[in-house]
Amino acid sequence: MKVEALILNLIAVFCVVTAAVYGIWSREPIGTTALVLSGGLSGLIGGFFWFVSRRIDPRPEDRKDAEIAEGAGELGFFSPASYWPFGLALAAAVTGLGLAFWYVWLMMIGVVALLIATGGLLFEYYVGQNAQSS
Repeated sequence: MKVEALILNLIAVFCVVTAAVYGIWSREPIGTTALVLSGGLSGLIGGFFWFVSRRIDPRPEDRKDAEIAEGAGELGFFSPASYWPFGLALAAAVTGLGLAFWYVWLMMIGVVALLIATGGLLFEYYVGQNAQSS
């Protein structure tokens, strides 16, 4: 994770320096704000990766003496077919539409749909036919 932290922190520094130069030369607040916020977000993620990299063992990607075979193996479980991400995106779109037009009733419907879709995605393999018996 040290490599990812370094990359994102360099992007954050670049965005902040660019925001300062851009803000002085153009005196345009929108682009300057966008660059500052982009730098802040990159720095936040880079800081998190740096924080995590200090607490875990170095991965093969982080060591210079690592062999390719050390990175082999299971990377994780990825759902082969799930409709919950589509429902989650649809609920987020409804919530965003409610926010854009400031329809409180649509925002409430969207938030409820977001909670249901998030719960469905999180607990997909704990209920129904996909549940594993112990």
